Amino acid sequence: MAGQGQTDEHSVSNGPTEEREIMDEHVSTAKAPMDEENHLFPSVVDMRVSVGDHSVLNTAQNPQPSKTDVALQTFVNEIFSGHTPVEFKAPHRSRSDAQDLCPFCGLMLNRKNLQVHLKRRHPEQVSSLEKPAPSQLKTSKQHRLPLRKQRKIAMESEIRDVFRHCIRFPVPISASVVSDEPVDAAGEKRCITVLTCWSQCDLERGCKLGFTQRWNLLCKRDTIEHVLPSGMSTQIHGELLSCMSPSGMSRAVIREEAGHQHLEIWGQNGLEKSLDLTALEKHGKVYEDAQFGCLAWSPCEKKLLYVAEKKRVETLGHSSFASTNEDGGQVLLEEQDKSVYVEDWGEGLLGKSCPVLCVADLSKRAVIVYAGVPPHISPGQALWAPYGRGIVFVGQWNEPFRLGLKFCSNRRSAFYYLDMKGNCECLSSDRLSVSSPRMSPDMCWIVYLEGQMFGPHHQCLKMMLYDMKNRTSSVLVDVVRRAEKGQFAGIYEQLPTQCWSKDSERVFFSSACENSKAVFSVERSTGRVTQVCGTDGLRLDDFGSVQLLTIQKDLMVMSCSSPNQPPCLKVGFLSSVDQAEDMQLCNLGGAHVYGGFDWQPMLIKPPSQEENHQFSGLNFGAILLKPYSPPEGRKTPLVVNIHGGPHAHFAAEWNATATALTKLGFAVLMVNYRGSTGFGQDSIECLLGNVGSQDVKDVQRAVLCALQNEASLDPDRVVVMGGSHGGFLACHLIGQYPDYYKACAARNPVINAATLLGTSDIVDWRYSSVGFQYAFDRLPTPQSLTAMLEKSPIIHAAQIRAPVLLMLGARDRRVSPYQGLELYKALKSRNIPVRLLWYSDEGHSLSKVTTQSDCFLNIVLWFREHLN
Repeated sequence: MAGQGQTDEHSVSNGPTEEREIMDEHVSTAKAPMDEENHLFPSVVDMRVSVGDHSVLNTAQNPQPSKTDVALQTFVNEIFSGHTPVEFKAPHRSRSDAQDLCPFCGLMLNRKNLQVHLKRRHPEQVSSLEKPAPSQLKTSKQHRLPLRKQRKIAMESEIRDVFRHCIRFPVPISASVVSDEPVDAAGEKRCITVLTCWSQCDLERGCKLGFTQRWNLLCKRDTIEHVLPSGMSTQIHGELLSCMSPSGMSRAVIREEAGHQHLEIWGQNGLEKSLDLTALEKHGKVYEDAQFGCLAWSPCEKKLLYVAEKKRVETLGHSSFASTNEDGGQVLLEEQDKSVYVEDWGEGLLGKSCPVLCVADLSKRAVIVYAGVPPHISPGQALWAPYGRGIVFVGQWNEPFRLGLKFCSNRRSAFYYLDMKGNCECLSSDRLSVSSPRMSPDMCWIVYLEGQMFGPHHQCLKMMLYDMKNRTSSVLVDVVRRAEKGQFAGIYEQLPTQCWSKDSERVFFSSACENSKAVFSVERSTGRVTQVCGTDGLRLDDFGSVQLLTIQKDLMVMSCSSPNQPPCLKVGFLSSVDQAEDMQLCNLGGAHVYGGFDWQPMLIKPPSQEENHQFSGLNFGAILLKPYSPPEGRKTPLVVNIHGGPHAHFAAEWNATATALTKLGFAVLMVNYRGSTGFGQDSIECLLGNVGSQDVKDVQRAVLCALQNEASLDPDRVVVMGGSHGGFLACHLIGQYPDYYKACAARNPVINAATLLGTSDIVDWRYSSVGFQYAFDRLPTPQSLTAMLEKSPIIHAAQIRAPVLLMLGARDRRVSPYQGLELYKALKSRNIPVRLLWYSDEGHSLSKVTTQSDCFLNIVLWFREHLN
């Protein structure tokens, strides 16, 4: 098999190399005692000369060593080094009457007394000589290592250093305008303060750190004249949620420390209020996730709205219990049995089952849990209705049972209004999926996103406009079935928290568009969509993707990056609708470095034999990263990287893993096969029923195109990697093209969709992926199970010859780790090289910093071993 002979230590072809390594090992071992001695006696090394195989003392006054010199050297060696080196054949006297000088104070003593003298009078000097520095011992130990081991240590150190360098760049996660103050009497000049929050990985501590930066912008009307330095960053400790008040005078933070969650109000004079939410015992843990979590100030800035888990009580007798809130409503606390199964919302939402709407009254220092939400729905993503007269929220159906919600925009949900008396009203259709409600500054309009229920679990979404006055909804931006090259291709991600222009006339958002990501605006009155900031204008040509973080008071803050450039921030004021290209942008913060490699987007048209005739004419994409100059005389090995989802997207943005692979000498091909977001709804729907075939052919077609167009790539050294559905495709490729790929690395891959059916939190996708309609009461049939098996990589396991590295999270709720184990056993039984890494405290994403680092190290070592 490929790679096996290269790792066999008894291979005849490796003989000469091994002989040289053995000789090197013997030479380094022979030198080690001398090196240890040099380290042990720094005070006498300068007086030592080498004669044959012996070390002796030498001074200007006594060029030839005396008997005392030799005896002292021998004795010190015996005391401190624990061994006796070969001595000169000097005149001998018995050890009982031998006299020697103390090497520290010069006192002449019998050898027996000298040993006691040294221990009593010079214990510190003796101790320092007895214990060499750790670095010295380490060096000595390394000298003894075989050459092969030294090379492996050096290789692992190089891989860790490269990954540490690439993952250390901070990523902006949010931004907000915290103040806007005039600086002259006429009011033409003003100072705007922008607060940005960042996330950064610390490999040494194995965690993600959060920090904030403040920027002061000196502006004249709507033009930024100067950006003042931000000063030092401030680390964030334990923050779950945060939100600036409408006036910008206060900042609310929900923080978790020592098992307690606190609501803190920060102002100009530091901490102004603090509520121990855990001690109040009104609810369980606060939700901080994107599916339910929120933190919103009331218009009067006296109350804060958030979502938390419903309070549970222990069983006391046989009756039900209730706690009465301050508005007269009741939140029922059902009798609990410790053995009763409690559903949650699946992968990434462990322990989150029954969310409730909570309001903290800051003046009364109390928390109210609002009643009135129908029991069959779970509230989240809440915001205040106009004038604080009620609450608007998204309600997720939790009956007949909960399905996994993370990464899924196809769950049955609706848009609701709850007044202060507990009356709840549905404002949208209750047979669709909704998310991201955002209130306009004039409190007259709400935009939200709407999609289909079931089918693809991520899809192109409509933007709906709700008229608060007339209580009607209309379509503002419709689903895009397919788009012309470079044109708006639809909405695929959640809206920013602040997305309206200050005149309530335009809405701004980011969205995938082919292989990139751009910022768009839509006019409220006409529905016309315009690209505001993309990669083809506004001096953003150097960036592959632009992500909108916020727009407040018509100031936009955006994160810009490319595969070879870490994220940096750009800010600018909105221009008029017809002059978007005149918008002036300024640098605000972030990295300004470039990786030493090139990248290029690819747009690929499938050949006629690979067309989907129901959805003909669809293109797909890829992004190729490659080093500037490969080693002389050698072509560059290619890593094929496949995203999961499958309805996800590789944007031309900063990707630490891809960057690190490129810096280590690989070219990386990131494939957006048909079914990826950013290419229209037709592209997404064309994959239903065609997984394991159409998507596999797309990836292979992208590889062939890259190799054909780039002569510097090595067609004989191609490897593949991916996670989840990307792992599913990676394992398909090495089974369907067994002689093409030299190695494979798969994270939590789907291996057998039929056996996954009863263990995944998104059971609906198991049916939809193979072309069946799903319903809650649907039961598996021989036909459906056969279809799932036939589209799974396990049926090609007998053809796999490439070595496989598997990385599995033991707590994965989406793709059971036993999927990977099934392939592991199939390969082991056929003597195919396979290695399995088991992460006992990880879920589906394998997202912990230490896990990411360990996976990357093992992937690179695996690829290098089998490409050598």
